[in-house]
Amino acid sequence: MGLFGRSKSRDKPSNYRVGTRFAWLFGKSTSGKLVNEKTSMQVSAVYACVRVIAESIASLPLDLFRYREGNGSEKDRSLPLYSVLHDEPNPNMTSFTFRETLITQQMLWGNAYAQIIRNMRGQVIALYPLMSDQMEVNIDPDSGEIYYLYRVTRDDAVPGFKVGDQFPLKAEDVLHVPGLGFDGLVGYSPIAMMRNSIGASIATEEYGSRFFENGATPAGVLQHPGVLKDPEKLRESWNKAYGGSGNAGKVAILEEGLTFSTIGIPPKDAQMLEMRRFQVEDIARIFRVPPHMIGDLEHATFSNIEHQSLEFVKYTLGPWMARWEQAMRRRLLNSFEKPDHYIQFNPEGLLRGDLKSRNEAYATARQNGWMSANDIRRKEGMDLIPEELGGDRYLCNGNMVDIATAGKEATNE
Repeated sequence: MGLFGRSKSRDKPSNYRVGTRFAWLFGKSTSGKLVNEKTSMQVSAVYACVRVIAESIASLPLDLFRYREGNGSEKDRSLPLYSVLHDEPNPNMTSFTFRETLITQQMLWGNAYAQIIRNMRGQVIALYPLMSDQMEVNIDPDSGEIYYLYRVTRDDAVPGFKVGDQFPLKAEDVLHVPGLGFDGLVGYSPIAMMRNSIGASIATEEYGSRFFENGATPAGVLQHPGVLKDPEKLRESWNKAYGGSGNAGKVAILEEGLTFSTIGIPPKDAQMLEMRRFQVEDIARIFRVPPHMIGDLEHATFSNIEHQSLEFVKYTLGPWMARWEQAMRRRLLNSFEKPDHYIQFNPEGLLRGDLKSRNEAYATARQNGWMSANDIRRKEGMDLIPEELGGDRYLCNGNMVDIATAGKEATNE
């Protein structure tokens, strides 16, 4: 039985020696801050980048298509895989939640995994997400085949298994979508690869928080002309009266010749705000997300923001969609379905321009005969014009003729 009790039985690989496995350790950065999937998501720029990519791809229509005889293709709702991809991959999740979960893991660990559940015909009937940090990708040195080893880390994670158990999965029973990697088998975590940059962001943010915790007042030295019997008591009294953001702006009263001298570096001199702004741009660069999409509008203008949004779809979401489409076709379609089926996202909604631009494009397409009125209305989500009223007719300008017949009518006359 499978992890969730609905899969066919699996043969264990003959050898468990590790061939290739995903092992990229998180850890401390050069700033001294611990960087892992949890601490990095506490950085607002990282959270925003992961969220905008995961939600954007999860919101796109995902359909199963079948090639038609002749030209074109159509959605194939007859296979169980269609509803698995489009509606519910399993009884506990919607398609949006499933994809959002896996893509979030992909952004953090570099890989997305899901267990494939098939019926007796070999057709996919369910997909269950698997935690990326609990999966190992191995190669059997005897057969050269890839297999997966899933580790149980919580008692309630997998029914019937306890912490420490390892569950082997055959390659055909795992949907694996790797990110950018070095060996073509596994992707490497962008968080781990760029941990120094993210660690600097954590350190900068922590510095700013501590600065305001201390009342936005740099550290300093209290000097007394005499000898104090209990300097610790004076320090506590000073911190109680003037420390913390709640005491910011209070007027200090110094007695008995006491003086206060600052020794900290003011944030302006340390360029804390400039550093934090640079870190936002740096993290956006890691995930290839336009800064304006994560709230940084410093370089955004009315003329370039639309083009940056289109570039986000083409150059950020495009490669991720291609990875997912090819991985799903490879693992979710059987040998009988592959020749005439394919799986595809539809990013058209994200690529649509403003109303004026769309109308101008539709007018050109309509006048040149390669779109009908109903073709346009489908794209706009409008009711179709009945066929008897010409909704499906293709028209073109009457002054356009085939170049091969140009001038013949005039000669004949």
